[in-house]
Amino acid sequence: MKKLFTPLFALILAGGVFTGCKTHEEGAYTPVNATKYDLENTERFVLLDPGAQRSVTTAGPIQEKVLADGRLQVTTNVRNRENRRIQVQINCVFKDEQGFPIDETPFKNLILTENSQEGVTFTAMNTQARKYTIRVREAR
Repeated sequence: MKKLFTPLFALILAGGVFTGCKTHEEGAYTPVNATKYDLENTERFVLLDPGAQRSVTTAGPIQEKVLADGRLQVTTNVRNRENRRIQVQINCVFKDEQGFPIDETPFKNLILTENSQEGVTFTAMNTQARKYTIRVREAR
């Protein structure tokens, strides 16, 4: 019995070792969930984290203006939804006609008192900007 068991066990073990894992050598793959979290591509005002989503909103429409030199200027009212003083960071990504980023402002701190709102203005650095996304995140 022992003579039969050892070769049979060795055969099973060798079969497991030589089969290995299945590899995928079929070529390129398409992206998964390519449109699930792409709000920065479709919206003009986005909140980047749950804290900002809970505390901040935009009040009214975003004002868009083309300056005399051809640069795009946008102004939004940022409103504190909470009954406490908060600090957030805000910036704007300016994009070309196709939606590709061409200019981005640095994040700046914005302190909002209880239930207040404040206007924030951004101006593109060049004349190629046609679209934009204003982004807000919690200050850390």
